[in-house]
Amino acid sequence: MERRYDLDWLRVMAFALLIFYHIGMFFVPWEWHIKNNIIYEWLEYPMVFLNRWRMPLLFIISGMGTAFSLGKRSAFKFSRERISRLFIPLLFGMLVIVPPQIYIERIAHLQFTSSYLDFWPTHAFDGKYPTGNLSWHHLWFLPYILAYSLILLPIFIFLRKHPKNKLIRLITKLTQTRFGLYWMIVPLLLMEWFLDPFFPITHGLFDDWFNFFYNLTLFFYGFLLISVQKSFFETIQKHYKTYLFTGIIAFSVFLYLISTYEDGIARHFIEAFFNQINMWSWVLALFGLSSVFLNRKSNIILYCNRAVYPFYILHQTVIIILAYQIMNLNWSLLTKFSTLVVGTFSICWILYEFLIKRFFLLNIVMGVKPKRKLSNIESIKNGIYLNSGSE
Repeated sequence: MERRYDLDWLRVMAFALLIFYHIGMFFVPWEWHIKNNIIYEWLEYPMVFLNRWRMPLLFIISGMGTAFSLGKRSAFKFSRERISRLFIPLLFGMLVIVPPQIYIERIAHLQFTSSYLDFWPTHAFDGKYPTGNLSWHHLWFLPYILAYSLILLPIFIFLRKHPKNKLIRLITKLTQTRFGLYWMIVPLLLMEWFLDPFFPITHGLFDDWFNFFYNLTLFFYGFLLISVQKSFFETIQKHYKTYLFTGIIAFSVFLYLISTYEDGIARHFIEAFFNQINMWSWVLALFGLSSVFLNRKSNIILYCNRAVYPFYILHQTVIIILAYQIMNLNWSLLTKFSTLVVGTFSICWILYEFLIKRFFLLNIVMGVKPKRKLSNIESIKNGIYLNSGSE
């Protein structure tokens, strides 16, 4: 498949936004692991805006990356690669990266009063979070992507062997008109209407029915859209301004609804409709914008592609450690937010540049493809699927 630098950039920027979003969680009223001494309710509005499309975008990109990663591989080789790139970092994360987050949460809430050496490993794996201490926390994305990759693999293999099948022809037809792609939100809308009210999001994989099937659908959409990428990218390049305008209108209506009317059956159905229009419009607009302006080769994006997975694994632990040090200080929002942004990106980069990428074992447990095995030809050829679908 043809290399697409725009998807590389979009993926890296989506994960960068994830870091900003998790820093924002420290300051808003929503439940999170620890909280700043001052809560800023107005900050909810930009957080709600990001919240509507940031994870759908990542799941679609991961589905696209899976299409590249599968390529002409056998089902066995693909499965082995997915397990090594997803399960090993997940296991390492749960054993080493996540426990400091839980420890800080416990001491911040006076649920534990001793040192970290007393916490890990003696108490770090006592029971399932939140009553216990064992959790994958922000790494929940990894088991979901792994599950989707293996569950959908037979369908992916079938679609690869039968590129002219009815589903691919239907998706091709939808991508050929300005608003044809909006038909793809119908399954998502039905799930938000009839599953969301009964199955709250838990990120627990096995008890997370709405979230699981909603994101599985988005992941599958990513694979389908790459399967018809010529018509898809031609359309979004041509009409990204329409999608951007539609997203602004839909989000404005969505915000008006949740701010004006009490929750109820009628509001739920109308709100869900505009929520899906809003989400899909921003996703299409971002794909269109990146396709027009970012589809060009850059050494920077080649570097970021290898670094983004370790940044994702590390970032929330770094945020919580730093946030705990400043949570009760009488600093302004700007000062604290800036400190967390600069500190998080700097520490993640230092750990990646001077430690993770230089040791083979750390490459494995942090999901980095060892550089000694990555030739320049492979780097240019493989593009986004070096790490895509693994974050």
